[in-house]
Amino acid sequence: MRQEIRISGFGGQGVILAGFLLGKAFSLYQDLETVMTQAYGPEARGGASSSSIVVADYPIAYPFVQKADVLIALSQEGYTRYRGETKPEATIIIDEGLVTPKPEDQPLRIPATKLAEGLGRRIVANVVILGYFCAISDIVSREAVEEAIRTSVKPKTLSLNLEAFEAGFAYAKIEERNS
Repeated sequence: MRQEIRISGFGGQGVILAGFLLGKAFSLYQDLETVMTQAYGPEARGGASSSSIVVADYPIAYPFVQKADVLIALSQEGYTRYRGETKPEATIIIDEGLVTPKPEDQPLRIPATKLAEGLGRRIVANVVILGYFCAISDIVSREAVEEAIRTSVKPKTLSLNLEAFEAGFAYAKIEERNS
């Protein structure tokens, strides 16, 4: 098994942290081989950024995402820039309040930023969408991601991040029941 995952957005959305948490969940709590790379524009906030994760159950010889199996887009620019570097059959997840997909795409949609705002901090939209991904994916366990969150974020933000993760996870489960 080898999966290539790209999380994209703009600076300040926590795209790098989301990739770090996912990579940590895979490598430390699921005992998989994982490589995470990151890219961001020169601006501290507002510039394009991405986090790319390669996960496999065997040693990874080439650590870069070539054609993503999963694209998570938290911004229009991230979606537009990386859609072409995604497999045609890839799972695409978008923040529906910030991304308008191509007409031919049928992405999974979550109002991540809106859900985060409901928790009082839009900055946790990255963890909301991570919860959603975990719920719809069969490659990472809920427990692994929650443990990565517990051991990575500042103690004063832990409960908020766990609430954000739960909001995204629950949204996916509600969506699943309604379809």
